[in-house]
Amino acid sequence: MRNTEQKSLILEVLQTHKDHPTADQVYNEVREKLPKISLGTVYRNLEKLSSAGIIMKLEIGGGQKRFDPNPMGHSHFRCLSCSSVEDLPHDFKIDLPEIPDGNRVVLGTTLEYYGYCEECAATRQLH
Repeated sequence: MRNTEQKSLILEVLQTHKDHPTADQVYNEVREKLPKISLGTVYRNLEKLSSAGIIMKLEIGGGQKRFDPNPMGHSHFRCLSCSSVEDLPHDFKIDLPEIPDGNRVVLGTTLEYYGYCEECAATRQLH
């Protein structure tokens, strides 16, 4: 994959995030440094980085795609109230069932937990 100024800046911006931003959020930050960049360019480059395995694209909860600078498989938690997405600790593991025999080629998995983050749970008085 060819490295461009736009792609490098998009990756740089994404790597400053722990909150799994949307393409629109990445675009708004990149535009501060490259005012003439288009939203389409940001989308295309995020897709290319994701396809190359450099970042992870999250298509969770039926909302906008989000992007994670960590491409390694790990679990996420999504808040149903504020829509925040966060990584779960790497040592957080559950036993998953075996994949039935067959001619499948598994390329990866995603596991999403959802509920209310600490802040939203506190305002809802849920525990």
